Amino acid sequence: MPKASAKPIPAENAADSSAMPATYEAALAELEQLVSQLESGSMPLEQLLSGYQRGAQLLQYCRDKLQAVEDQIKVLDEGTLKAWNPQ
Repeated sequence: MPKASAKPIPAENAADSSAMPATYEAALAELEQLVSQLESGSMPLEQLLSGYQRGAQLLQYCRDKLQAVEDQIKVLDEGTLKAWNPQ
């Protein structure tokens, strides 16, 4: 498997991996970085499973945030989701 120059997850982040980022954007950025590391093949085997689990947590967090926003939009639009038309 080829090795890439992607940086591994720092130890301080691995220890605190259960904490979710403060924002959707931060979670998405962390998820993108993690996916890049997983795909690069640069992570040791021991970290692959924990990386995959962290990615699943981040993905669920992002999905939950998007669902919450969609639910709020439905309330604001009186129960119907309308198409977005940029002006």
